[in-house]
Amino acid sequence: MNQIEISVIYVEDDASVQFAYLQSMQMAGFSVVATDNAEDGLEQLKKNRNAIILSDIRLPGMSGIELVKKVQKIDSTIPVILITGHGDVEMAVTAMKIGAYDFIEKPCNNQRLTEILHRAIEKRRLVLENTQTRLAENAERGPVMLGQSSAMRNIREMILNISDTNADVLIEGETGTGKEVVANTIHAWSKGRNGHFVPLNCAAFAETLFESEMFGHEAGSFTGATKKRVGKIEYAHRGTLFLDEIESMPIDIQAKFLRVLQERTVAKLGTNELIPVDCRVVAATKEDLHTLCERRGFRQDLYYRLNVVTIHIPPLRDRRDDIPELFHHFVYKASQQYRRPMPDIKPEQIIWLQSQAWPGNVRELKHFADRYVLGFVAPDSESFVLSEDHRMSLTECLDQFEKRLIEDALQQTGGHVGRAAKSLILPRKTLYDKLNKHDIKPDTYRSGAH
Repeated sequence: MNQIEISVIYVEDDASVQFAYLQSMQMAGFSVVATDNAEDGLEQLKKNRNAIILSDIRLPGMSGIELVKKVQKIDSTIPVILITGHGDVEMAVTAMKIGAYDFIEKPCNNQRLTEILHRAIEKRRLVLENTQTRLAENAERGPVMLGQSSAMRNIREMILNISDTNADVLIEGETGTGKEVVANTIHAWSKGRNGHFVPLNCAAFAETLFESEMFGHEAGSFTGATKKRVGKIEYAHRGTLFLDEIESMPIDIQAKFLRVLQERTVAKLGTNELIPVDCRVVAATKEDLHTLCERRGFRQDLYYRLNVVTIHIPPLRDRRDDIPELFHHFVYKASQQYRRPMPDIKPEQIIWLQSQAWPGNVRELKHFADRYVLGFVAPDSESFVLSEDHRMSLTECLDQFEKRLIEDALQQTGGHVGRAAKSLILPRKTLYDKLNKHDIKPDTYRSGAH
């Protein structure tokens, strides 16, 4: 596994000071992105988590202390180094108590600054390499969660962080965003869970059948119950119970299910015998459960019980960077399924795909890929013509094209930035700027990164 490259996000509002420190750090070999306020520094961090932060304490708007608090909420393992002026040392010590990595006083000694940056970068690299290794190990024994957008990377890291716990999970997302894929991944990555992944769509059963389906029943417990039946909850023992569209669960069943969650026991219909169950519950919803609670359409106590860990899957229109990888994957799978040759996919077609709203999200994109492979969508048909509503500006088209070229270069060089820069005939620093601009992570193109 190649070494992960770590950037320095430098926050300083004084232009002359920023220029001097920037030059010093770049001459020492650091990759630096400079901003003049903490708010922009946070935006840079959201684009690239393979980074540490160096920030002045006194800034316009958000202060360096507030920045530390914000970074702690995003990822407490990201080192934040504060630069203090005269009289700010006590403030910096306070910041270290709330999570700052270190501080350095102005005027800054270049050698000390370099040493602190190297230590912080090495700490960040070790955390990322450990996470990357664990993700790679888990990916080998679970479903594929495609997408390199920051949202999808964050979801994978969140699942990894709860993999060794028994915490129940609530997944929020529009129809077709991939909630069951996420639930399957949670099950596959859960340590010590060797039982079944048991899905149950709460909207698929009439209320009269739902209780039996969930809890099971004894023979003769009601008309038609000719033999004993194991319910979904019991069947998920030592595994994962996935409740899709949980907003459709009948209110009276919600109260009974809440007791199951609290006591981890279940009683079949027709008996009072309590059966111990050990299962992780993953619930999914396309609705706002909090709003439903206010309208008395969902039990508030059940909502809070499920809401231990919440994973929000953004709609596809909010993570358009994932579309090329998803579409290539779906086209490849469709060609295998339907025994058709893999059709060519042109860059302009990818741009068209990224310009669409995709109200059906990933599921709709998959159906489109199926139709494309089967020949129902011709490569040069009007289906790939941009409508006025979705037509991209020249700048947006060029940005998409530039992004694709960089990604192709990284793919060909195994994620090596230096060789990619050479193949693109770009200075290394310019390529780093473009990597940050397009939120491209070279590590994802390296062997062992997936």
